[in-house]
Amino acid sequence: MQHIVVGTAGHIDHGKSALVQALTGTDPDRLREEKERGITIDLGFAHTTEQGIALSFVDVPGHERFVRNMLAGVGGMDLVMLHVAADESVMPQTREHFEICRLLHVPAGLVVITKSDLADHGMLDIVRSEIHELVSGSFLDDAPVVVVSARTGEGTLELRRTLADLASTARQRQSQGPPRLPIDRVFSLKGFGTVVTGTLLIGRLAPDDELRLQPSGRTVKVRGLHVHGEAQREAVAGQRVAVNLAGVEVADITRGETLTNADAVTVTRRADVYLEVLQHAARPLKHGARVRFHQGTRELLGRVVLPAAAHLEPGQSANARIHLDAPAVLVRGDRFIVRAYSPLETIGGGTILDPWPPRRGVRTAAGLARFARLSQSDSDAAMVMVEEAGLSGLPVAHLTGRAGVAWDERHDLVTRLVQGGMAIEIGGVMVATSRLSAVEDALIAAVTRYHASHPLEDGMPREEVRARLFAKGSPQVFDYVMRGLVERRSIVARDRVALAAHSVALTDEESRARDAMVDIFREAAMTPPDLSSLAAKVRMPQEVVNRIATLLVRRAVLVRAGDLLFHESALKQLKSDVQSLKQSGTAETIDVGSFKDRYNITRKYAIPLLEYLDRERVTRRVGDTRKIL
Repeated sequence: MQHIVVGTAGHIDHGKSALVQALTGTDPDRLREEKERGITIDLGFAHTTEQGIALSFVDVPGHERFVRNMLAGVGGMDLVMLHVAADESVMPQTREHFEICRLLHVPAGLVVITKSDLADHGMLDIVRSEIHELVSGSFLDDAPVVVVSARTGEGTLELRRTLADLASTARQRQSQGPPRLPIDRVFSLKGFGTVVTGTLLIGRLAPDDELRLQPSGRTVKVRGLHVHGEAQREAVAGQRVAVNLAGVEVADITRGETLTNADAVTVTRRADVYLEVLQHAARPLKHGARVRFHQGTRELLGRVVLPAAAHLEPGQSANARIHLDAPAVLVRGDRFIVRAYSPLETIGGGTILDPWPPRRGVRTAAGLARFARLSQSDSDAAMVMVEEAGLSGLPVAHLTGRAGVAWDERHDLVTRLVQGGMAIEIGGVMVATSRLSAVEDALIAAVTRYHASHPLEDGMPREEVRARLFAKGSPQVFDYVMRGLVERRSIVARDRVALAAHSVALTDEESRARDAMVDIFREAAMTPPDLSSLAAKVRMPQEVVNRIATLLVRRAVLVRAGDLLFHESALKQLKSDVQSLKQSGTAETIDVGSFKDRYNITRKYAIPLLEYLDRERVTRRVGDTRKIL
């Protein structure tokens, strides 16, 4: 069955609740205070079925003091019924509610002239004329206008048919992807526990689903689902849903939170937006103005930053940044309303362009250019986000939760960006090709400089390359860049990274010193000199001797044992000699004393050599002796 959410709108006492009751048989005014005062204070709910379509009604308060409650209910509407009483015509909250629906892009609706039994034909003509003037050029310009009386029943059959016709062509919400349910009511039900209600904007819900309450971040589990009072095995986008939650108390949840998961939304305290000021706003909207920000079922305080103006006059629009006092749950494309901090009146509204902009100024040429790109297509906006993610990359999953790309359209967008040469997908994240090209150039330049300053080394340590150029990048991106440069034969990369054409170039004097050092270590066998005394023997600066020694170690001519260097042939001979002791039956163990005596060396050399044999698994230390393996 198709499910459509129908919302009421209009001035106080213009018959909204009475008409919902006439259509559904349910009084949406559920609070005792509402019944005592005869006015709607908070959101009310009712439902009925027309021509096989389930209609869920959200009845909103019309009093100017309760517009904040009205705003909590309007966000999930598929259709709006704008109520205008025949005996009063268009009133202040009629205009304000209409403008709110227009700013929130409620997709369709109709106008209902209520209390027809209280007006004659002449008055009805005046009301129709004022309604036409109000909605001209808007989404309700060509909408049906139905005259009804909830008291006498006049026009209710026509209204039912009209609602069914509009509902049959209403938008279909996307049931694929992560769920998103802004909570508009929280209560406890005996025998069930915590229950939340709301309109499921996207996705599906099922019992045992593990979800999050955002922005609090609490993890909860779906215990059960009810739609129109009946238990369901699944709820789909477009339905009014009551969700029984496990793992949370009523006191821990408030209206304004969203039931969702980590991939569906962005939790943020700042957003870049496109902002429209109402034509009939009472005053300009100033740069830095304190405002009340309404999105979904949440109300927050915030401050407006205007990049290119000191203020916006009524009827003007511009890009802006909003800094919020507390976290909001947003996605690109979300609609919002801003109201004055004081007095409480609607200023305007707009669209979220980016729910997670970088922490840098917007009143600059770069900031204005960024807004211009965000204001274009979803592909352009996604590329802005990908570029700003740098080498960390933008996770593909965030294309939904931040960029507002539909779950089933993400693959197509990624394909377009990749085929267009703008981005690469690496390990589930999108990285701009411009960033990859820049870091490749930087890597080549860094290795080139390293060769110049370390001419006797094979290359720049791999981990130093990572730390310098990829400190904020993902490991997958680092590996991708390295692999690409190796495949193009630009570099050679193992433990060290070198230009493909690089070779260690020694001067004639350095070559002679290297050869002399090799001869000295070979002849010294197991009693090699330390590097400080070696510098005098080969008549080279200590720094050059150290670099040549490092080069010889990397080329396995010399081997490090403890703090000493030995010629590889000496250690090879030592290993063979010790192994022969066991093979010949001469000895199965050896200690420090016998080792010193056998090779006529001091403890200075014996200890590092024995530790080297342990490391090479020729011996194994057992107490004060070594067992020959």
